[in-house]
Amino acid sequence: MENRFMKLMLPLVLAAMAGLASPVVAGDKDVTVWKSPTCGCCTGWAEYLQHNGYSVRQIDVDDLDAVKKAHGVPAAMESCHTARIGGYVVEGHVPVEAIDKLLKERPKVRGIASPGMPMGSPGMSGPKEENVIHTFGADGTRVYGRY
Repeated sequence: MENRFMKLMLPLVLAAMAGLASPVVAGDKDVTVWKSPTCGCCTGWAEYLQHNGYSVRQIDVDDLDAVKKAHGVPAAMESCHTARIGGYVVEGHVPVEAIDKLLKERPKVRGIASPGMPMGSPGMSGPKEENVIHTFGADGTRVYGRY
């Protein structure tokens, strides 16, 4: 009887332990990006995410302002594309380090943003500038990291 109990319980215990060791679930790697059909840097950012293990769906839209408004992106946080990842909004050229941090920490925010289009950020060419990432939500905006 004890041996049978162990055979039934061991897979459940191992599955539970695996879940604890992996705070980012598979669905968190699914990304939807809304962008202009003519924006090369947006496509570059989507490809950057794919190279870093994310599954990316790109949607070309003519009215990005409506997408940003629907996702609650503050005007001061806007960039050239808007994405949904793991239940969060990700605006602009945000590096995967910041996205992974967001998905691991799960702060109570609507999303994170890289306002404007910082040179040298993921998807952007040119010499690398500091990329300041902000959270945004009901409590306003705050600096979340510098990359």
